[in-house]
Amino acid sequence: MTILVLDPRWPEMIPRRALGRILAPVEFAPEVPISLRWDFDELITAKDPSGTGTFVTMDPDERGDGTREVIRATSLDDPVDTARRVMHAARSLGEWEAAQTHESLLPYLEEESREFTEAVRAGASDEELKKELGDVFLQVLFHAEIASRRSAFDLSQVAQSFVDKMRSRAPYLFDGTTEMVEKSRQDELWALGKQNERTRARP
Repeated sequence: MTILVLDPRWPEMIPRRALGRILAPVEFAPEVPISLRWDFDELITAKDPSGTGTFVTMDPDERGDGTREVIRATSLDDPVDTARRVMHAARSLGEWEAAQTHESLLPYLEEESREFTEAVRAGASDEELKKELGDVFLQVLFHAEIASRRSAFDLSQVAQSFVDKMRSRAPYLFDGTTEMVEKSRQDELWALGKQNERTRARP
């Protein structure tokens, strides 16, 4: 049997390596949408002589038992998404993590930010800076996970808010500009974008 692991964020994106290797019978884990299952009729290339076929799942932690081929969506191995899943698990399984709030975590955010600042000023190595930034990133992950549990926003939406801000205040990053933009022009565009955001936010 071949195990095909799809990314739950983009389940319709079938890994290229799986094309031509999906054999019948095809079994699906409960989390695979019915609408997606219908598409697999067109992807089946042959019947598995062994009769075991293909198992399709959207469980990112599925790694197989070592005896079956596992084809994973490459996006599942993105370190940022892995970090998000780890934080989700920590919030679900750790009593301390489950009890935290935005407010209770503020001292940790302040501490980690201060430690990164001190590392920069002390001329710390790149490895040390990377670790300190990882600690700051943990705080971003934690706050996003807390918000996600109350259906307010998640890590992807935090990232999107950054992109939206840059699209508004630094449009040259999105319009195909290839030459260096002078600081005076950057300042002008940033102020204009900020003003437009305030105008749109008014009732």
